[in-house]
Amino acid sequence: MGNLTARTAATAKPGRHSDGEGLILSVSKTGSRSWYLRFQLNGKRRDMALGSAADVTLAQAREQAGKARALVRAGIDPIEHRKVETATVPTFTSAAAQYIRSHRHGWSNRKHARQWVATLKTYARPAIGSKPVDTIGTEDILAVLSPIWTTKTETAKRVQGRMENILDWCAARKFRDASNPARWRGHLDHLLPKPTKVSKVTHHPAMPWPALPSFMTELRSNPSISSQALRFLILSACRTSEVIGAQWSEVDLDAAVWTIPGDRMKAGREHRVPLSDEALAIVKALPRIEGNPFVFPGARQGRPLSNMALLQLMRGLGHGVNGEKSAAVPHGFRSTFRDWCGEVSSHPREVAEAALAHVNGDKTEAAYARGDLFTKRRKLMTDWSAFVTRAPAEVIDLSTRQTG
Repeated sequence: MGNLTARTAATAKPGRHSDGEGLILSVSKTGSRSWYLRFQLNGKRRDMALGSAADVTLAQAREQAGKARALVRAGIDPIEHRKVETATVPTFTSAAAQYIRSHRHGWSNRKHARQWVATLKTYARPAIGSKPVDTIGTEDILAVLSPIWTTKTETAKRVQGRMENILDWCAARKFRDASNPARWRGHLDHLLPKPTKVSKVTHHPAMPWPALPSFMTELRSNPSISSQALRFLILSACRTSEVIGAQWSEVDLDAAVWTIPGDRMKAGREHRVPLSDEALAIVKALPRIEGNPFVFPGARQGRPLSNMALLQLMRGLGHGVNGEKSAAVPHGFRSTFRDWCGEVSSHPREVAEAALAHVNGDKTEAAYARGDLFTKRRKLMTDWSAFVTRAPAEVIDLSTRQTG
């Protein structure tokens, strides 16, 4: 038995009154009474509120305290355990929002978070958004994925992966059991065809490499920042996001090197880009705007060019979807570069792949190839620059020539 009785608990004067083993009745100067348990875990002392004495009897307080002590003996914090037990099971939409908030700081850019929100809002929310996460089963997941699995396979695979991550997070938070109806391996892979069987990889439309010198000549006659950025993109064989996000602090003009930090690279690794004389000249000719750290400044104060600026420029020149000259888009110039490397240049494949910052898919080979082939890549980018900036070949219309 403890130190207190129902009567002493009801008549105790202001102060703290122990019932033993950490159970304490606290009486305020105004006469309000409440129970709490004092315990020690991992060397730290904590107090766990057990409720008002007006609502919780001595017997009930002792019962709660006994359960809490058992958790402490098992190394579990009873306060945190109670938070989980009393938490309301969220709907899928609520759980998704919590997951995104808790993970977005670890994602490489804000665009990634926006894509998570957009895909889940479009495809998952109509089917399972309002369902408590502990009621979501395989049929619910299939209701989300089946309509788009064969028509929008890449998007569907991303939605599947995102639902799987969210439901795993829910299981870790004790909102549902550990079984995950959105898990691909060992579950959905038995119910849906493999993505590689139902979709073909669609590549960004690329300009044929023989047409590039003429296109570069056309760009050089355009003095806009967008045109300079597109020329720089072609010369560096980099992605649009990497180019428009380039900052002056990343460029070493003396060494002719542009170092893109890992958090702006698709593979998450730092990438050094050797700048050819032509690429360096573009950068040196650009204005530096006070308060704007970006190499290619946009119209808004302190911001870079819009990620649509280069695409809009190409559309204006007759390229892109339904373009009168070609369907080529900015990202396609990486393919143009790769085709030129393979068909025209004598540079090794691994040097071209390193220039594109592609990750080596062969883990054994990658374990030994730890360098970035920078010296060899500088020679490659110099040759690439010489090709794209050469004078376009003169085309002679033989039909107009007179015969003797």
